[in-house]
Amino acid sequence: MMYLSMLGAIAQNTKEIDPEVEQKSLSIMDLLFSGGTGAVVIISILFVLLFVAVYIYFERLFAIKAASKYDESFMSKIRDNVASGKIEAAKILCAQTNNPVARLTEKGISRIGHSLEDINKAIENAGRLEVYKLEKNVSILATVAGAAPMIGFLGTVIGMIIAFHNLASSSGTADMGVLAEGIYTAMTTTVGGLVVGIVAYIGYNHLVVRTDKVIHSMEANAVDFLDLLNEPA
Repeated sequence: MMYLSMLGAIAQNTKEIDPEVEQKSLSIMDLLFSGGTGAVVIISILFVLLFVAVYIYFERLFAIKAASKYDESFMSKIRDNVASGKIEAAKILCAQTNNPVARLTEKGISRIGHSLEDINKAIENAGRLEVYKLEKNVSILATVAGAAPMIGFLGTVIGMIIAFHNLASSSGTADMGVLAEGIYTAMTTTVGGLVVGIVAYIGYNHLVVRTDKVIHSMEANAVDFLDLLNEPA
């Protein structure tokens, strides 16, 4: 009974206190932009970096996916055409196949009649161009992954400067309301920078893995083509 009486007393006190407690809720957007001008500038920059990172990721992902499409019978057809002396037919087949493997093979076919060293060098040069196309703008993702957390940390420093400036302007009175703007700036920019950095970092590494698979396929088929030319007639 005494325990129930104590619970009743606590509940009654809670009811009496609740009306005096002002509850404040913030939406995500309010939270992001509640840190003053410094936070707005930093968060805006991070939003731009996030948009750039997401755009580059999906643009490169679709480009790499298109480059990775490969017909397993392609090299068999090339082998048959070259073995039977149908060089032009082999070139036409390469031209009709829009992927890096076909372009490297076409470059090698166009050098038939030269030494294997010259053919290999031509394929290597064409391969470097294809790798450059696959990796286009991917380095920007790496830059965003490194720069976003640093920009967020810059916002943290700016927020702490604002907090201490407001504290000094209030004659040293330790009022959380005085410190709120600076703390909001510090925390929101830190979180924003880390989120953008993590997204860009994951996207960059995923694209690197997908690109490496395409490069491996290009190298394997280039070796197959050179072996084809090196076969005894």
